[in-house]
Amino acid sequence: MDFFEVVKKRCSIREFEKIEIPKEDIIKILDAGRLAPSGKNIQPREFIVIDNKEMIEKLGKVQEFISDASVVIGIIASPEESKYYLEDISASAENMLLAITACGYASCWVEGTLLRNEDWVKKLLNIPEEKRIMIMLPIGKAKTQQTHPKKELSGIVYHNQYGKKYL
Repeated sequence: MDFFEVVKKRCSIREFEKIEIPKEDIIKILDAGRLAPSGKNIQPREFIVIDNKEMIEKLGKVQEFISDASVVIGIIASPEESKYYLEDISASAENMLLAITACGYASCWVEGTLLRNEDWVKKLLNIPEEKRIMIMLPIGKAKTQQTHPKKELSGIVYHNQYGKKYL
């Protein structure tokens, strides 16, 4: 799939059909996250792959639809390593979301409800106290593929000064 087609096709999906996702595809997705830019190239992030059905069911406590995912990837930050850790994990997440779409799967960036349950998730996944699990990407086959309308480019781009239209 062409890069710009992937960007246009990617959307947040919250209804999955469970499918078998080959390990090779998971590795491609993880590698896309690894290759994301990182402030000063410190790379203060790690990933955890959850494919155990019982654990995925339990993660449904964070957000119910997660329990329908085939695989969940958690993005773990190391705040003590870099003051840019939020930007770094965000770049990894977006790369991974695009890779998930390119591989023919669907996902949704889960953060807010995760952060409210972070201590519980860290305990479940045995994540060290000094680390943060800040993003989860549940992966599966979309039950329905629907993109939501985006603002027109001409309405959000300015030239040299705010308010002066570029397009």
